[in-house]
Amino acid sequence: MIHPLRARLTPTLSVLAGSLITIAPIVADAPVLPPFGLLMLIAWRLLRPDYWPIWAAAPFGLFDDLLSGQPPGSGVLLWSLIFIAVEAVDRWLVWRDYWQDWLIAAAAIAFALFGGLMLVLFSGGGGHALLIVPQFVMSILFYPLAARTAAALDRWRLSDR
Repeated sequence: MIHPLRARLTPTLSVLAGSLITIAPIVADAPVLPPFGLLMLIAWRLLRPDYWPIWAAAPFGLFDDLLSGQPPGSGVLLWSLIFIAVEAVDRWLVWRDYWQDWLIAAAAIAFALFGGLMLVLFSGGGGHALLIVPQFVMSILFYPLAARTAAALDRWRLSDR
């Protein structure tokens, strides 16, 4: 029998754990860590499109904002817009394969990182777009790991063991 608590909480806890990675004591001159919470959220959304309602990205974005140091509300806005865009793509495409999922994730990551930079600049912060290119590249390269992690967690959460 599938444990209902495990089946319900595993995706949520994996996204929150991904956001918690940003508090790791890593010293760097520029952002290099991928937004693991966003990667897990995108991976779960592409794996199980019907699992979360479209508004579910907002609380995850708020949690990430509180931990990442982004301007409050930026994750709420950007992650919600990503969910809306992925929903529109799902309605447009009849089916998706692995490469299309990776392309969708890359576009979502680019939107989140560069949109976050624009919001930081708008709020009076400093920086240049070239500073987040390494983070963007790392994020795209880490997406397959996030997708495999979400798939493995999905198998585990739906297993009867």
